[in-house]
Amino acid sequence: MDLKTVTVPEPFKPPFAEAQEVVARHFDSMERDPTSGTITIGGDRYVLVRAMSLSVHFFQFMKERYPGLTDREAIEGAGSVLFDMAFALGKSDAQAFCEKLGVTDPIAKLSSGPIHFAYAGWAFVDISPDSNAVPNDDYCLVYDHPQSFEADSWLARGERTDFCACFMNAGYSSGWCTESFGVHVNAREVLCRARGDEACRFVMAPPARLDEQVAAHKAKHAQCG
Repeated sequence: MDLKTVTVPEPFKPPFAEAQEVVARHFDSMERDPTSGTITIGGDRYVLVRAMSLSVHFFQFMKERYPGLTDREAIEGAGSVLFDMAFALGKSDAQAFCEKLGVTDPIAKLSSGPIHFAYAGWAFVDISPDSNAVPNDDYCLVYDHPQSFEADSWLARGERTDFCACFMNAGYSSGWCTESFGVHVNAREVLCRARGDEACRFVMAPPARLDEQVAAHKAKHAQCG
């Protein structure tokens, strides 16, 4: 089966191909009933949220709601809220999805995450060969999110930021991978299309080693400096 919903290095392809079939069947079960105001997938209730409301407009709200904050403080505050909320969503979604479908292997759990991400409309995921997906402190995942909904929202407004804007993309993927491997990991965006970079790129690692892994990636890729 061809991989159409994620890009991964060649050795990763078999588990991701299997996960693609599983996730596709799950989302094929979507039912909408406007007469009752419900959307369900696999029997679970879902809601649709306008992407720009969780990106551009949320930052604007923070500036308006807390006028005493500087622009940098508003960005940091909004970003922290969005990251933490998305982390909780990703962790919860991974647990519920894997329990419902009987997915227990850590690699299988991880593999279903980026594909679920694509089907849910967050972004496409392109995992770099620089990644080292192991369930310990050496864990490091390097990946791009083409069509990140957060970056696309800023670009659709014809605006550019002076900061990496994909806080929810970073948080959700961190939560999913934390649940998958049982190792707490955080992601940090090092490139962002919203500020004019060529891609939205993330480095994910255990919090104690994230600075180290980000620095190593930047040393290897000058455009991330």
